[in-house]
Parts: sequence; C-alpha cells; structure tokens
Amino acid sequence: DIERHRNSEMEQQMVLLLVTVLLVLLGHVVTVTTATSGSSNTGNRIPLDPQNTRVWGPGVEIPDRATLPARYFFIEPRDADNLKINESQKYDVHIIGQSRFGSCRYRLNQIDRHDGSSILRYRLAESCTDVTIHVRHNGVHLNGSPFAIAGPLYTEQCYCPQGSADEWLESVGCPPGDPQIDMDLIPFRAINFSSLRTRMIQQYDKPGSISYCNYVILRNDVHRRCYGQHTGFSKFMDTILLSLARKFSLPDMELFVNLGDWPLVKKGGPSRTTGPYPIFSWCGSDDTFDIVMPTYDITESTLENMGRVMLDMLSIQKRGVPWADKHRKAFWRGRDARRERLELVRLARRHPELLNASLTNFFFFRDEESEFGPRVAHISMHDFFDYRYQVNVDGTVAAYRLPYLLAGSSVVMKQDSFYYEHFYRKLVPMRHYIPFEADLSNLLEQVEWARENDEKAQEIRDNANAFVNANLLPLDIYCYHALLFKEYAKYIVSPIQVQPGMEKIEQPEEAYHCPCERTTLPRDEL
Repeated sequence: DIERHRNSEMEQQMVLLLVTVLLVLLGHVVTVTTATSGSSNTGNRIPLDPQNTRVWGPGVEIPDRATLPARYFFIEPRDADNLKINESQKYDVHIIGQSRFGSCRYRLNQIDRHDGSSILRYRLAESCTDVTIHVRHNGVHLNGSPFAIAGPLYTEQCYCPQGSADEWLESVGCPPGDPQIDMDLIPFRAINFSSLRTRMIQQYDKPGSISYCNYVILRNDVHRRCYGQHTGFSKFMDTILLSLARKFSLPDMELFVNLGDWPLVKKGGPSRTTGPYPIFSWCGSDDTFDIVMPTYDITESTLENMGRVMLDMLSIQKRGVPWADKHRKAFWRGRDARRERLELVRLARRHPELLNASLTNFFFFRDEESEFGPRVAHISMHDFFDYRYQVNVDGTVAAYRLPYLLAGSSVVMKQDSFYYEHFYRKLVPMRHYIPFEADLSNLLEQVEWARENDEKAQEIRDNANAFVNANLLPLDIYCYHALLFKEYAKYIVSPIQVQPGMEKIEQPEEAYHCPCERTTLPRDEL
C-alpha cells in the first residue's frame, strides 16, 4: 500500500525532480520546497527572535560524523519572550564549502510542519570541505549560525568507513541499547553456524513459499547466497548493509534474513528440541522468535531520502489541513489483505458519519468484491490527513504504514495485534495512539471518544509526533541497524567464513572515487 501511494506522487513530481537534478549537475544551488513556506496570515505576525529561535539536529551539529543520504535539521521559531511561534516562517539557508568541482553543490528542501516548526534537509552532489551552514531569517543569522563544520562532508555513496561500529554509534549519539534488541537476542547467546547452517537450510527448503538469504560479512565486504523463488527483496538488505559498511567497519558476522512477510521461527514445535534458529525478519509476532529489523519500507525511505521516493519520515510531516478544518471522521484506505479490512468497509457503510473506509484493490477476497467493492482509486497519503483520525489495521502482517501515520497531523487509532515492528515495544496506548480491539468491536466507540475529547486527541497526536522524531527518523534507522548487528555479532561462536556458492555484493563504482581524509574518528570526538 505504501509503495502505491509513493508511485502516485512520483508521477506528479518526476518532472520537477529531473529539472532539479539537471540544475545540480550544472553547478546550481537548488531550493525545492515541498510545503507551503510562510503563513497565509500575514496581518498579525509575531516577530521572530533570532537568538531565542532553536536550530538543532544532525545536519548542523554533526554532519561530518553522521553521513546520511539527506542530512537534516530543525528550526523552532521563538519570540522575544522565548515562547514558541506557531506560524510557519521563511528561512534563507546556504551551505558554503569547496568540492572538486569548485563550490559545494547541493539540493535544499524546507518542510513546514503543522506546529510552526520546520525541517530543513539537504543532499550533497559530491563531498565538500571547509563547510559552513548559514541559517538566516530576514537576513539575520539564527542562534548558532553560521555553523562551522570541522571535518569533510562525504556523500552517501562514499566508501569512507570511520572506526568500528562501537565508535560510530557513540560518535553520532545513538542510544546505548534498545529493549526490542535485548528481548530478541535473549535466546541466542552462543550461535554456532557450523552446526546450525545445514539444519536451517533444510528446515526452510520450501522454495515456493519461503525465500531467504544467508549473508556473511567479512572484512567489511558483503557476501550472500539466496534460497527460494522470490528473492528480489534481497536488494533492500544488500543496500542497508553496503550503506553501513561505507560509514564504519561492520563486525564480521553471518546471518540469515527472511525475505517474506511472515516471521518464520515459531515458538514451540521443533524450537523446543533444537532451540530457535537466529533468523532476521522485518516483522515479529508474539508466537515467533524472529530477530526484528526496521522494515524494508522505512529503511528504503531512509536510504532514498530526497532521492527516488517521494514519501519518507520527513516529507510526511509537511503542513496540511489545519486540525479545525479536518473532517471529524476516521479514515482508512488499503487492499484486502485481512478479513478485518473488509469488516472495516462494512462498518463505514453503516456509520458513514464516523468512518470513511474503502478498498483500493482485491487480491485475497476477490470473490467478495461485489459485496465490499467497488474498489476506489489510490490517493496520496498526505491526503489521508484531511481526516482527524487515522485507522491502522493489520494487513498480511503489521501494517508498515504506521510510522508515517504517527508522523502526520492526525491522531492514530491502532488495532490490537500480536504482530509488531522494531519500535512497537516503546509505544504506549492512549499516549501515542488510541487503541481498539482486534475484532474492531469498539472502534466506533473510540472514534466517538476522540470526537468528545478533542484536546486529548490532539495531545496524543503531538506525543506521537514527538515519538517519531525521537525514534524513527533516518539517523535512528541507521542507529538501530548498527546497534542490532553489533550486539548480535557478539554471540556468534563459529568461525566467520564465506560459504560455497556465495556472491560478493559490490559497492557502487562511485564509492571509491571519494578522497577519504580519515579512516578513524579522533578520540576527542567520541
């Protein structure tokens, strides 16, 4: 579903993107604004105080250490009394530096959020040195500007690993641990692939229904062999491993990665006698032992930020319809991946004053299209937020749209589920979302509660937004992968060797054209 929303937006913006790329190649600085800059109310604007206004984030604080596809930072406007201003502002941002082509070339994008604050992000055309970042409002530098960057700014494609995973995690300020990682790794304290590997390959030798890859990371090179009929999703795992390897030296390790939707390692059964197998998946469940990674969807949106995807954890936060003007209904769109989604449509037809729900495609229940159709056209996820309440219902597994819904300007209503993504353990019902029963039995009741408790609903929305910005932004996704692999590698007791039949996954050719100025992080930066 997420991919379809992206495709619909991509067609509308492709011409703009191509023109932007052309201008960058010609050496121009390009500013691309995907949200309305400035407030429509220009009559009684509150004056912004440059010194009280906050400017923070990895894109201005540690851009030389946090090499991201698109670096980003935040601006929160404040007045002379140090009170937050809720009106959007226009900012003038310039990145001054040197590259092998002369001046530093980049694309810049301002995203105005619904609360008056803004996200600024930029993507470099090539590596730059002697960089200063100038952030002004009405010609005046904001607090901290200009930001002088000590080290070189590498592009995402540069192969310039700097130190170990431990050093990188500390240098960019990643958290020291995560409760989901701790929980996932409890069963795996001595992993011996010399005895496990053959048994695992035999156990999951079901090429029509199960596809997976066996990876070996050795001396920061990525090798793999895939099994099954549908192995195309290996590209997502390849890409994040190669990206991490360009930033720091990955630990030597071996891992098995499930390429399907459903987690594989069931509790009970063979796991009681053989012990659970260490398999990485993008989704977990209460009845499986799979080690959970960030989904391929949020990982791709991280890697392609300001690239070929148009929906990501930053762009989804752009300002849309104000809360007061949103429809006072719950909203849902998606395909027929679960029976409860059909029941959601039935509820909407019975109570159209509370719920707007329709199916965009039929695959699993085609014989019921006459009852639950007709299918409706896909719409941009940004248009979802014309409604105050966003319904999140499982698909084949957890609905991978949840991070985007939590980041938006509506409040999320989430179905109780035994499926989970890597961050669910940190979510709190009625703090970050409004829960409802798995069978939808109290969904309408929860919609009515939200309508009657408007301030509380907005507070839950604001808490969800804060959760996203603390846990699900691009640097957070890198942090989670790095921390997970670092901790996991500690428990492998078998020798790490490239296995017969494995192929080496090469870094992109341009990765080695970068003038890397250091291979370790200075100790005073750690």
